[in-house]
Amino acid sequence: MVTMTPAPGEEWAAPFASAPVSATVALPGSKSLTNRHLVLAALSETPSRLTGVLVSRDTDLMVAALTALGASFTRVNDDPTVLDITPIKHADTTGNITVDSGLAGTVMRFIPGVAASTHATVLVDGDEQSYARPMGPVIDGLIQAGVKITAEQQSKVTHLPLTVHGAGAPVGGTVSIDAGGSSQFISALLLIGATCTDGLDIRHTGKHTPSPEHIAMTIALLAEAGVSVTTPEPDRWVVPPGAITAGDSAVEPDLSNAGPYLAAAVVTGGRVTVPYWPMETTQIGDRWRTLLARFGAEVTFEPVSGTNYGDLTVTGALTAAGQPVITGGGEISDLAELAPTTAAIAMLAEGPTRLTNIGHLRGHETDRLSALTTEAKKLGATVEEGDDYLAFAGSYQLQPAVIDSYADHRMATYGAIIGLRVNNTSIADVATTAKTMPDFPLAWTQLVSGKRQIRA
Repeated sequence: MVTMTPAPGEEWAAPFASAPVSATVALPGSKSLTNRHLVLAALSETPSRLTGVLVSRDTDLMVAALTALGASFTRVNDDPTVLDITPIKHADTTGNITVDSGLAGTVMRFIPGVAASTHATVLVDGDEQSYARPMGPVIDGLIQAGVKITAEQQSKVTHLPLTVHGAGAPVGGTVSIDAGGSSQFISALLLIGATCTDGLDIRHTGKHTPSPEHIAMTIALLAEAGVSVTTPEPDRWVVPPGAITAGDSAVEPDLSNAGPYLAAAVVTGGRVTVPYWPMETTQIGDRWRTLLARFGAEVTFEPVSGTNYGDLTVTGALTAAGQPVITGGGEISDLAELAPTTAAIAMLAEGPTRLTNIGHLRGHETDRLSALTTEAKKLGATVEEGDDYLAFAGSYQLQPAVIDSYADHRMATYGAIIGLRVNNTSIADVATTAKTMPDFPLAWTQLVSGKRQIRA
């Protein structure tokens, strides 16, 4: 059984589970929370310390970008998960700067607003695939707020690469955008609203706002940093001008990344426990508590006395003969980043599942709806694909295949879940999981091989 991570682009034999898995899985910090914390610490009036930092490609790119803009990050006792952070305000950032956003949505969408408050000319670039990721609404919002943004060969700037011409604090004021393509468009503006001379009055003009949990996450972190966001009416957020004061804080475990491990319990009839699960959180991954029960699993939460967290345990169902039982999930809406993992369970379920209001996933690392449909076909299954939904008939007879990751970490973990039940399944470029889980191939192999304590 392979334990090493293949080089980018190479195929990886997904471990097959011949028995139910049983393990306790310790999660790394949340990528979404880490990158928001890092931005607010860089924009803060005062230095701060951040613990539980996720170490991954996306967070490394954010640290490098903020460092280029003038912030500094020092490891405490040489521990990369604990950082002392000196804000950008302590530097006089000028000149020409290039920032690499890779394929990280939080970096490409959050950094232009941060760059606007410097006095530098900042080129924001990324992987070639990043040029296809939607950027128009956040660019438009920043321009409405008084930020100068240009791009070669783009008469109207809608995507990377782009150049931000920093001129100190933006004016701000009222901005109206359609954030239907990503909640990150709203979060990007919320994070820099207090740095604007007039603050920001952000109005979403579209019909649907995806991932409201991520917007709530941003607002909660701003409140911790002394910025009070008000919502005078639906789809409107008002951020007053003022100081951002990030205090010492800790990053919660990444509950979205718990999904593949908890799904392993569901599809093998096994048992997986994730410790340090917060009792209250803005992370969308907290929906695993209710979501996995839709597929016939038992989900329990055991609080740890005297703390604000507990142990979440998922136990999959088995027949009397010891075979996994996975019921169809029915209609499930607004899953956002949880959709690929849920789709993997749906592919192995005995009844129908319909995932709705997920059209914005077409603008993620890849067009995830198209990718999930394509990979299902390779596996011998037909999935109905609509503009904003996927419908799984269930009870598929799946065949082994090479699952393409599309440089998308969640497509790679989708393939790993399928591989638990479909022997001889492989994943092309499993190394892309380093985006949020650098040790995924090893941890997944340990899970299947029977190791009881795993660090994801």
